[in-house]
Amino acid sequence: MDAARVAVLGAGSVGCFIGGTWAAAGVPVTFIGRPAIAHDVQEHGLRLSDSAGWHATLPEPHFSCVPAPLGDADIILVTVKSGATAEAARDIAEHGHNGALVISFQNGVSNVDVLERELGGRFPVARGLVPFNVAYLGSGHFHKGVAGALFAEDRAELRMIAGRLRGGPAALRLRGDMLALAWGKLLINLNNAVNALSGRTLMAELRERDYRRVFAASMREGLGLLRRANIEPAKIGPVPPRLLPAIIGAPDWLFNSMFIKSWKIDAKARSSMADDLAAGRRTEIDYLNGEFVRLAERLGTDAPVNRRIVELVRAAEQAAPSLSPAALRRAALGGR
Repeated sequence: MDAARVAVLGAGSVGCFIGGTWAAAGVPVTFIGRPAIAHDVQEHGLRLSDSAGWHATLPEPHFSCVPAPLGDADIILVTVKSGATAEAARDIAEHGHNGALVISFQNGVSNVDVLERELGGRFPVARGLVPFNVAYLGSGHFHKGVAGALFAEDRAELRMIAGRLRGGPAALRLRGDMLALAWGKLLINLNNAVNALSGRTLMAELRERDYRRVFAASMREGLGLLRRANIEPAKIGPVPPRLLPAIIGAPDWLFNSMFIKSWKIDAKARSSMADDLAAGRRTEIDYLNGEFVRLAERLGTDAPVNRRIVELVRAAEQAAPSLSPAALRRAALGGR
């Protein structure tokens, strides 16, 4: 049986890396993205690498700046920023063929709901998860800076692709508990805002305890809200979610000598939110820390740490400067 035809809608850093690794494994992939990325990829090819030393180049990937190629796809990977999900759904509804499987490989937990609402049952929608970081290094080069495999709902359409990708840099693991995994990943993704506000690489940021204390406090607050809502987040890495705040907030001598080494973070890695701030783009803060703010509101309570982080990122979107470790701790946590 021939491999399903795949389209990546929103081919930026994550979309180009996922689609590129799938194409390198023999899956027919079409990329749909911005003209600037299209220009770079057409001039230099699609270049891929990871922190383990893997690399590949696709000399002439099929890249489009318009959504018309969605009509040829059996599987559509949605990798647009969360604020553009409704628009992406409208493009799929207009150009895709009924019954094509739509997979959200996006941050947060709400995008699947948006896609299902906008698509009105014409397309099955599945939840995906990207637990690693991808940085765009320019000239068509996308680098995976943190170890990890992709996750997606176990669907028949994906089993052949998962077999082709086994052992590769974007190996696909099919699961039946994707919503729990999405909440587990969201807890980890609360560091995106801390990293963006720090102005540093992930490695440099995580080496500073005051930055980690903000991360740990936002995670602890999120875990409390999830308990109140009777939501059990799944374990993404080797550590259960309930233990993560204590590890993240550990003293520097312990964290830097023991824990950070096991996370396999590349020196080039930074959060996608940091990339958005650097490029002057609106961030996804409403779909990260903002998810917990909305959950608190639904529960009739507040999420002061995550709410304050949302405010700080909004200020950074308006060109507020990066914050030192102590300055961010004071701004987010007050006297704590």
